[in-house]
Amino acid sequence: MAIPSPSLSIFLLFLMTPALISASAVPDPELVVHEVHKSINASRRNLGYLSCGTGNPIDDCWRCDPNWEKNRQRLADCAIGFGKNAVGGRDGRIYVVTDPGDYDVVNPKPGTLRHAVIQDEPLWIIFARDMTIRLKEELIMNSFKTIDGRGASVHIAGGPCITIQYVTNIIIHGLNIHDCKKGGNAMVRDSPRHFGWRTVSDGDGVSIFGGTHIWVDHCSLSNCADGLVDAIHGSTAITISNNFMTHHDKVMLLGHSDTYTQDKNMQVTIAFNHFGEGLVQRIPRCRHGYFHVVNNDYTQWEMYAIGGSANPTINSQGNRFAAPDRTFSKEVTKHEDAPESEWRNWNWRSEGDLMVNGAFFTASGAGASSSYARASSLGARPSALVGPITGSAGALICKKGARC
Repeated sequence: MAIPSPSLSIFLLFLMTPALISASAVPDPELVVHEVHKSINASRRNLGYLSCGTGNPIDDCWRCDPNWEKNRQRLADCAIGFGKNAVGGRDGRIYVVTDPGDYDVVNPKPGTLRHAVIQDEPLWIIFARDMTIRLKEELIMNSFKTIDGRGASVHIAGGPCITIQYVTNIIIHGLNIHDCKKGGNAMVRDSPRHFGWRTVSDGDGVSIFGGTHIWVDHCSLSNCADGLVDAIHGSTAITISNNFMTHHDKVMLLGHSDTYTQDKNMQVTIAFNHFGEGLVQRIPRCRHGYFHVVNNDYTQWEMYAIGGSANPTINSQGNRFAAPDRTFSKEVTKHEDAPESEWRNWNWRSEGDLMVNGAFFTASGAGASSSYARASSLGARPSALVGPITGSAGALICKKGARC
């Protein structure tokens, strides 16, 4: 992650950030888990009545509406999990991107994506037509923005990609994000009033650095220089849902380092994603915080699926894990950077997960004890809905005047 040049405004923001992040953390993460289960139950009950119902509570909230294009901002009310309060640009005007260019990263041209995301006001950003945007430098977002790719085929590819740094209320929806490269050693604007020097960036697809109330939904991500979605430095209140991720090594890093204890406030929901072919590891790799991994479809991995260090709480429920054929890669989990005498106390649990082709989950801590089990609607048949729930993962093809 690139760091801007020091300034008085940035210094004050650094002082304020711990308090802002602490305020975003949920006191009882189990209540959020329970709310996810309630949403899934409600969506199941509607299956008999909604012809487009899939049992996916996010999609069933908006995809049945043939007038979705006229009601775009309704999407902001459809999130679940820890990122459910991310309103993005719901309360602002629509901004239409008409120009795929990224000509001047210090003085962005009106009509470009960079010009849209740096504005101070809430904006719901859409696209006039299909376009591929090759950014010259990181796209540094300002707070209260939605990037909504529905109705167009929008690719952010071939250059640095999206950075969400010390801002709040961001929704990223319906984008194809791939082949992201490192950037940096350049001046870049991040608001109408400020630009600064950026050091070399990592090359993530979506980089969340000290961000809060973030929702990444229905994106297709692959083949970036570092992570597809990384969240570090005290980021929290995040939902990563309905994405299709393929062809990548280190997929998701959630937590900066074992020594960065501010990530103990991190809370991330990972739901309804399809983790497809060509993924190697870190799906996700977690540190310190609380991570709810629910109803995802893992169609093989090369090394492991879910890993972590520094005592994260990992709650895996209703996922389908299909192990690769290699004998020594069957384990879903990887307890990292600690001896068993230490990691056996970490709270990792599996409930209602379907293990395919010899996959197995090594539970630990309270997760290995029946005394930790809670009432869950996913327990009876958690794998039955994984196919339909994740069947539309990734960027959707939406046509105006028809259900998406």
